[in-house]
Amino acid sequence: MQFILLFLDKNEPFFYLILAFFGLIVFRRLWLNWKEWRDAYYGFERELAMRRFAQTGAIASLILLMACSVFVLGTFIIPSLPASALLGTPTLDLLATQQPDVTDGTLTLGTTVATAAPIPGSEGCVPGVLEITSPKPGEAISGRIEIMGSVNVPGMGFYKYEFAPLGSDVWATISANREIKQNESLGVWFTGTLTPGDYQLRLVATDSEGNALPACIINVRITGT
Repeated sequence: MQFILLFLDKNEPFFYLILAFFGLIVFRRLWLNWKEWRDAYYGFERELAMRRFAQTGAIASLILLMACSVFVLGTFIIPSLPASALLGTPTLDLLATQQPDVTDGTLTLGTTVATAAPIPGSEGCVPGVLEITSPKPGEAISGRIEIMGSVNVPGMGFYKYEFAPLGSDVWATISANREIKQNESLGVWFTGTLTPGDYQLRLVATDSEGNALPACIINVRITGT
């Protein structure tokens, strides 16, 4: 299933072209069958024409259904899926994929290099590339939290944001998106159902080739509803 979703996500225009090509052929044939039925005089001839018209109509309906399915999947379903669903693993350990040197302000992703100073009070965050600007590291939060920041990865694939209790390695994906963000809303985190305490909030991203940045992680404190 993950392979199908990824394939559809990368080749959605190609699917539309194929469906449009076959759709033109089928709908032309449907029109000819209808014209044949309309011009038929004898009962048996009309019956055969109607049978061909019904068969062609079923194929046309199938093509329309496939086009609608591709549209719904590509426009609504795939963008709203957690990134872990597209990856086929509960949580992607991006920290183990590449370990860039950020001590001198340089972060490397594949062959792309971004230069910026590390953000104090955070881990792996780089301004303008991968960062969480709100909430701030160590901030006390509660209720509905709008997460602000930047995800500006060359050849953007997708990003997701996750949380875990402080000191835990079990991350829960909150949501994901595929759009490049530059100091704007990344999504919403509803904290009202969580037990008050210290938590980690991390932002992870990959490019379209599957190359991953180290996660941007900040610590926050949930105070209650």
